[in-house]
Amino acid sequence: MLKRVLIFAALLLGTISTMHSQEFSKNALGIRFGDNDGFGAEISYQRGLTDNNRLEFDLGWRDFDFGNAIKIAAIYQWVFNLDKGFNWYVGPGGGIGLIDYDNDTVFNDSSDSYFFLAGDIGIEYNFDIPILISLDLRPEIGFGDVNDDLDFDIGLGVRYQF
Repeated sequence: MLKRVLIFAALLLGTISTMHSQEFSKNALGIRFGDNDGFGAEISYQRGLTDNNRLEFDLGWRDFDFGNAIKIAAIYQWVFNLDKGFNWYVGPGGGIGLIDYDNDTVFNDSSDSYFFLAGDIGIEYNFDIPILISLDLRPEIGFGDVNDDLDFDIGLGVRYQF
């Protein structure tokens, strides 16, 4: 039994180590349209670290009935190639959110903040022109008075690569 497990682990490690992502540009800047408690749009920046790892930083804003909010997220991603120009990615991250309530709301505080832990899994297509389109799922666990639950953020990103 142990021999089978070791053989399977060796095959799995060999398969993962031979996966290479398609080369992507060092930088990508664009917009990510999401839906997590109403955060409709985020300015998104991706910075390539190696051939298959990158960081993503997002700044989102929201104007809603009770006030305004901003949200900052940072995600570390591993990128794997599926086919020419078509990749999938996964990674952990987190961020903070700041909410400024209008004075005439039912909330006692005029502002509040929270932080969150997140994961990210998605697919992307890298066109021959410097445009990258992505679709991802970002589950987030919030910690704070205003957001202390599990949210699922689904986002569509369009970025210019340079």
